[in-house]
Amino acid sequence: MGRVGVLLLNLGGPEQLEDVRPFLYNLFSDPEIIRLPFPWLQAPLAWMISTLRYNKSQENYRSIGGGSPLRRITEEQALALQDCLQLTGHDALVYVGMRYWHPFTEEALAKIKRDKVEKLVILPLYPQFSISTSGSSFRLLNRLWEEDPALQQIEYTVIPSWYDRPGYLRAMTQLIQQELDQCNNADQAHIFFSAHGVPLNYVKDAGDPYQQEIEGCTALVMQMLNRPNPHTLAYQSRVGPVEWLKPYTEEAIPELAQQGVEELVVVPISFVSEHIETLEEIDMEYRELAEESGIKHFHRVPALNTHPEFINDLAEMVEEALNSPQLTFVEVVPEGKKKVKLYPQERWEWGLTTTAEVWNGRLAMVGIVAVILELVTGQGPLHFIGLL
Repeated sequence: MGRVGVLLLNLGGPEQLEDVRPFLYNLFSDPEIIRLPFPWLQAPLAWMISTLRYNKSQENYRSIGGGSPLRRITEEQALALQDCLQLTGHDALVYVGMRYWHPFTEEALAKIKRDKVEKLVILPLYPQFSISTSGSSFRLLNRLWEEDPALQQIEYTVIPSWYDRPGYLRAMTQLIQQELDQCNNADQAHIFFSAHGVPLNYVKDAGDPYQQEIEGCTALVMQMLNRPNPHTLAYQSRVGPVEWLKPYTEEAIPELAQQGVEELVVVPISFVSEHIETLEEIDMEYRELAEESGIKHFHRVPALNTHPEFINDLAEMVEEALNSPQLTFVEVVPEGKKKVKLYPQERWEWGLTTTAEVWNGRLAMVGIVAVILELVTGQGPLHFIGLL
């Protein structure tokens, strides 16, 4: 088979406070995060956001110890996966490629070429596919492959999503059960699944399967858990003035309190590693919100990190991918090969159509108002980006 490699894809995060500003710039330079009709606006907007918001973001990272633990945890997952593969007879090397911070995807690919990997399994650490996570990484990899003849010599296969994997579901269920065992009333505690949100138009207009996969994953977890507890699915981490998937976590928690819920068990359903959105947003902001709303007991299920059941399932995924037909991230593939659909970026209409007129006007107005409010008061729509 030749030398085998596994590339784990993740978002990345600032490891030190001085990393926050360049990390934000990298994040908002990606058109999958903020989509604009003119590509030349992307870099100036990313510079403006990173300049205006990094002080607030630094405070958030300072509150969790001065930086994101995402790189450390992802590298621990990579080492655990490599050990697991070797125990099952696969002498594979596992690499980490981050989208917006070190080690960047390009750095990982340089190591892969240096190590003369001949067959590569590309495994995003996002259980559910979304345009803005796995899709963005696949689009980048597609471009890098097209530009580099050395990469074209590597046979690769992609695992697009794995939200319904039995090992992953078992690991999630075990962690939820352990947290329920700590509750005052284990059968009455409300299980609250909080997933990272995406803009609604990703799902409605671009065909992003993220919402469907999140809902399917939640249903499968509850089915495997097989308990009478009520549950809710909501979405966190929205930014900007556009509509995102609902219900929003920050609105759903007070509503549950008004309905008489006193004990909440929060499950970070779309996150497999501890990072800013679990350690600060859930553990601090949503805990405070829950307590202020009248919820007496707030529990949070830990992220999977290097849970043995989870790591074993990743290893099984890799083994199955090596023995299955190739999956590529290009939209058009040679005859006989399957493909992973890269959902298209939004197409902006210009001209005398109703949609074009509405959105052209909205874009101009939102852009002007956002910049003026942010610069003058610090409380414009970009204020909501403070968590990142």
